[in-house]
This record gives sequence, structure tokens and C-alpha cells, in this order.
Amino acid sequence: MQKIPMRGSVLLWAILTQLLLCRNGVFAGNGTKACKLQDESASQRKVLERLEPLAGKNFSVTVKEEKENYRYVFQLCGDAGGVQKAGVIQQTDSQAKPTIVGSYTSTKAIGGSDWVMLIYHNGDNYDSHCNNEARKAIIMISCNKNKEVGDLEVILEDRDRQSDCFYLFELDSSAVCPPVQSQLSAGSIILIIGFCLVAVYLIGGFLYQRLIVGAKGMEQFPNYAFWVEVGNLSADGCDFVCRSKNREEAPAYRGVTADALDEEPEERDDHLLPM
Repeated sequence: MQKIPMRGSVLLWAILTQLLLCRNGVFAGNGTKACKLQDESASQRKVLERLEPLAGKNFSVTVKEEKENYRYVFQLCGDAGGVQKAGVIQQTDSQAKPTIVGSYTSTKAIGGSDWVMLIYHNGDNYDSHCNNEARKAIIMISCNKNKEVGDLEVILEDRDRQSDCFYLFELDSSAVCPPVQSQLSAGSIILIIGFCLVAVYLIGGFLYQRLIVGAKGMEQFPNYAFWVEVGNLSADGCDFVCRSKNREEAPAYRGVTADALDEEPEERDDHLLPM
């Protein structure tokens, strides 16, 4: 018997694994594509794509009533509770087979800025309500930035009418929250970039001068000689432009006017004559 080479066996196992995943419909990123829309449209597909993080997960809730406990299981575009084509199922202790509340093969998706309404049609027919029409599940998924996925809640089952009955569920998730808009203006971004460049220049230059060049003291400042010269030139320019006082020094010798001489007191030498 001829042995399969090691590389060939690895390739064979990879192909078999991909075929198995394809059969079960669990390829990453294809979760919402399993939903079949009643009216196929790009807008509804875009709404479903917002719910991609919730795909492939079962969400359950139990409602306790006097005679029976009802357990509901919801899955986005997948088999809820393992029931084929069921998006939402209802289970009770007395039921051998779960009731399909809505099927993901008949889906409608409506979205707003921070919410998505998912509607599953073509559930099992009512026995004695709503003229025996098919059940329908409405799942309201609302934005909650603090929760990746919240708890599934049953709001009501509206079956006291002749037609268009429905089950209403609610679920909170951050998946439907609008993206956070940047609050920074273009000027702020430019200033931040400028400060970052200056910081890199100062820190990098300081390390280079100290570790590579071996500079000490103020000479560690990058391009110290250049910045000192720039500072001196700036100071001289400011002094020349902004100051109006005459800075020329007065001459050391000043001429004496005639008036000054007239004011000089007359020298008297009488005391020098002999008595």
C-alpha cells in the first residue's frame, strides 16, 4: 500500500475540513448571508451586515407562567436550538417537539441609526388563534454601548386578533451602535502632529548629543549653536524695530557756552597781595 506524503495528507485534511464547514454553514463572516430575505435588497443586506457579530450565537430566555414554563431560543440567521431553518423556537416541558416561532428563511430587516428590527416569518401555524395563521417573531435589537450582547427579553405575544399576530423580543447590543465620530478639527490634528514632531526632535536630538557625541550641559540641546544664533538675531531685530529711543552715546566732551562762562563767579586774588 502506497503511503500518502506528509504534505499531501495535510492538504487533504484541509480540504475535508473546508467541505465540512461549508456543509454546516459556519464560515466566518458568512453568518448573516444564511438569512433569506422576503424581498432581496441591498439596503436590507446592509442592515444584516451590522448584526454580523451576533451570528452563530443562541440567545435564550425562560418565561414562567402558572401552568407552564416557556423557553424561547433565538439565533441570528442560524438554527435556533438546533432546529433546522428556525430562527426563534418555543419550548415547554410538556412539548415533545419545539414550536417554530419564526424562520430565518423568510426574513425582513429594518434598521435605524441605533437600532435594528429583525422579523422572522413562516413559523408554525397557531392552533386556535389568529385564524390559524403562521407565527411571526419580531426581534428589536437596540444600541447599548456598555454591552456587547445583552439578555434576550420577551416583551409580549400579541395573539388576540384576527390576523398579523406576532411575538415581540428585545435584545441590547453594541453591534448596532453608530460609529463614534472624531471630535477633533483639522487644526487640532495639525497641532497634535506638530507637537509630536517637536517632541521627537528634542528627545531624539538630546539622546544623540549625549550618547553619541558625548556633549554636556547646554550643548546637549540639539543644534544648540544654531538656536543660540537665531535667538540673538531675533533679539537684535526686535530691538531695532520696536525700540524708538536714540541709543547713541553722548560725547565725552561738551563745549562750554558763553552764558555759562558769564555765570562763573569772578575769581578774587586779593588775599595773595602782601599786607
